[in-house]
Amino acid sequence: MLQSLTDREKAVLIAVLESYIESAEPAGSRTIAKQYELGVSPATVRNTMADLETKGFLTHPHTSAGRVPTDLAYRYYVDELMGLRPLSTVQQVRIERELTSGQASAIEELISRAASVLSLLTGELGLAIGPMLSTAVLQRMDLVPVDSEKVLLVFTLESGVVRTVYVDLRSGLPRQTLSGLATVLNERLAGSTLSDIKATLGERLRDIDMKEAGNLINIFVESGPEIFDWVATNRQVHLGTASSLADQPEFTTQEGLRQLIELTEQREFLASVLGKRALESGPQITIGTEHEAPELLDLTVVTAGYEVGHLHGVVGVIGPTRMPYDKVVAVVDCTSSLVSRLMQH
Repeated sequence: MLQSLTDREKAVLIAVLESYIESAEPAGSRTIAKQYELGVSPATVRNTMADLETKGFLTHPHTSAGRVPTDLAYRYYVDELMGLRPLSTVQQVRIERELTSGQASAIEELISRAASVLSLLTGELGLAIGPMLSTAVLQRMDLVPVDSEKVLLVFTLESGVVRTVYVDLRSGLPRQTLSGLATVLNERLAGSTLSDIKATLGERLRDIDMKEAGNLINIFVESGPEIFDWVATNRQVHLGTASSLADQPEFTTQEGLRQLIELTEQREFLASVLGKRALESGPQITIGTEHEAPELLDLTVVTAGYEVGHLHGVVGVIGPTRMPYDKVVAVVDCTSSLVSRLMQH
């Protein structure tokens, strides 16, 4: 539980946070007293900073007399002091314009663009994950002959998501037979979630009476789980540009830059981190040591979920714990809302 702070301690803490976020330099009492007009002397500020350090909100590098915020300070600021600043209409219009520029006609393109927009507008590493397809509803399934021994299965999901799978046949099937089988499959599968279809595919198809399509039906029954493997694994992570992060002091050393590059290459790890947040409502903020993963111990992750129908995904940013939280949270929250709205179209 967070400790309560006096009004003076809150004012000094906010000043130290703002100073450090802006400059990346430890804040001294004289600087705070002069720049933030707190109405008290540098000595009083120094004593208050000492009290905040005792309570775990500030610390100081051995080479400096100034203080820097701890993860606890950022958490206190986010939970107790930060006001949610709705973006202006101009800012919202800019985000929407960036999201809809180019050819963002498919959901994957929209999600990828969202990651790029978040990098551009926050100065952090934007990231996004595609919808969790296990809960998506199948709208239609089409069977398209590719050649005499191969059929393309085209799954059209709610909100326009399309996935394709190739199936090898033991013998060819006429186009008319494939069309008739597609009609039967849609009668039995359309309107159900992909996870339900994958779990019950065999029993749904066992009594289909189409001898001419028996070969393909048997493949469905015997290989159903393999055909639908993409339901569980298709969670592509989209990243914005990391160049803005590389310019920040935390990543200007060779070691810091190496760790940043390694993080951007761990797509499965990032997919796992984001996937756990897909069903959470509102902005989610985890700071430094709050993360279980050692790769994120010096970083903050700010995310917000988007959804349309049964589809859920996440957009957000990763950056150093020294970030302008009010601005970042507002941009991430607005972007997630716009992605939800745009996905409906």
